[in-house]
Amino acid sequence: MNALTTFEPATTALLVIDMQRDFCSPGGYAHQAGIDITPMQAVVPQVQRLLAAARAAGLLVVHTREGHLPDLSDCPPAKLARSVAAGAPIGSHGPLGRLLVRGEQGHDFVSALRPLVSEHVIDKPGYGAFHQTTLGPLLAAFGIGQIILCGVTTEVCVHSTLREAVDRGYTCTTVGDATAASQPELQAPALAMIGVEGGIFGSVLDTDACVRALQAQPVKASA
Repeated sequence: MNALTTFEPATTALLVIDMQRDFCSPGGYAHQAGIDITPMQAVVPQVQRLLAAARAAGLLVVHTREGHLPDLSDCPPAKLARSVAAGAPIGSHGPLGRLLVRGEQGHDFVSALRPLVSEHVIDKPGYGAFHQTTLGPLLAAFGIGQIILCGVTTEVCVHSTLREAVDRGYTCTTVGDATAASQPELQAPALAMIGVEGGIFGSVLDTDACVRALQAQPVKASA
């Protein structure tokens, strides 16, 4: 097994990005914006497998959710304008409550991927998970140097978080078949970008390979 498929449980985190109803369920933000949510729903089983393997190996598990305060004070006007142009204004009312607003039904995780009580949830106002959040200090506190990324969408929130992480010095692995793009034709190019210049944004594995790598590592001792 080479370095790209080796994970040290004590210093590796699984980051599950935005597997929430607003992106994966009928009536959520993505659905209201006219996006086909079938690809997002299709990756749920792969993310479940990654979660099971990460939990068994003793990794730090972090879940993120994109959303804004009820008064939208943390939503930049340009982002709000983009959501209006997409046909799903942030803060407007939909079948799952106000779109991309914290505390609403749509903001919560899909039932199959709910975090354990012991796992960490990062609520983020932007696309990247480090922007205006406590993710950086959290990872530092646990001594994390390597991140496994999965979730949605590949070309926006996954890529934004990946690039932020690489700039901060983390070694990153993106699980390709556990991510989904908002448009199927964007999935392959988004994954291909990761490997340019010798893996400038880390490596890409599929779920099977990632699970095997996690299962091959010694379990982190309990504190």
